[in-house]
Amino acid sequence: MDSPYRPELLAAIGAVQQAAKLSQSLISSQDKGTIQKDDLSPVTVGDFAIQALLTAALHKAFPDDGFVGEESADELRTDSALCERVWNALNEFATVLPESKEQMLEMIDWCGLGVPHADKKRVWVFDPIDGTKTFVEKKMYAINVALLESGKQVLSVVACPVLAVDARAPLRNDLVDPTGRGSILFAVKGHGAYVRPLPGSIEEVEVRRLEPLDETLALADMKLVTSVHMADSGVDEVHKAVAEKLGVEYPGSDLLAWVVRWVSLALGLANVTVWVYKRRDRLAKIWDHAGAMLLFEEVGGKVTDVDGNDIDLGAGRKMTANYGWVAAPRHLHDDVLRAVRETLREQGRHDLLAQ
Repeated sequence: MDSPYRPELLAAIGAVQQAAKLSQSLISSQDKGTIQKDDLSPVTVGDFAIQALLTAALHKAFPDDGFVGEESADELRTDSALCERVWNALNEFATVLPESKEQMLEMIDWCGLGVPHADKKRVWVFDPIDGTKTFVEKKMYAINVALLESGKQVLSVVACPVLAVDARAPLRNDLVDPTGRGSILFAVKGHGAYVRPLPGSIEEVEVRRLEPLDETLALADMKLVTSVHMADSGVDEVHKAVAEKLGVEYPGSDLLAWVVRWVSLALGLANVTVWVYKRRDRLAKIWDHAGAMLLFEEVGGKVTDVDGNDIDLGAGRKMTANYGWVAAPRHLHDDVLRAVRETLREQGRHDLLAQ
């Protein structure tokens, strides 16, 4: 792909390849160094080590850029054994290393400072392991890297270490690439979206441009991707009723990780997703969506929130400007959004509609 971001693209692909090898080395380990964060979500050695690896590699390549990522180094500062395991994993798989353990902790924490573009025009956003719960179970997960300029997506690189390049719908969390190769998807704004095998240089592997969405697709022919494993987050009865209203199969592809859901949409294994959070004050996190949703937009998808607003990636680590998600082919998006809002009214969920 020829684009103004070729150096950034090559650097990000190289970094996620190293990150994927690191994550795969931990898959077979019984003890993945899993701890529980304050929000009750798990975090592993892999999450910490990959965030440090990505930060170190891209900081060396682009020293003026900023970083946002999911993890902080607080737990590592109080758990010397866990810190040692993260440091050892980095030393085994990273080609660009922090100078010391203390600098490793600082680099992890660089990702937690401020809003995405508080003092930087260009910011890299990382989700070191999206789908940590399924990663721990040796199932589907992703490594997400996005580049924002002034809060706008310009580049996406996503590694899916257990997703086959030629995967077929419907996807499930337990579908693992039998070849063991996995895949990388990438996109640059205005230059399309692509998929390739995870290992190998860009000159050595076949790179396939993803087909644009069919503009003659009818509502009833759409394929849904959602998750039925997040009862504490979304309103399942709304999601199911919307699917029935649209005439599409529910749940379709059933995936925990948001990044993998965006990947499935880009690959054409699904072409619609809806997510209504249980409360209006429940906020999405930028690293679950930035860049990954660009993949879908580059094949002709449209993404808004449940209120129909454009997605604001400049609002902060938590996406305070948006509530929920509606993503569909551009020519069908308004119909899907209407179905969501009608369903909320029919179910008496006026508390979830904008006042």
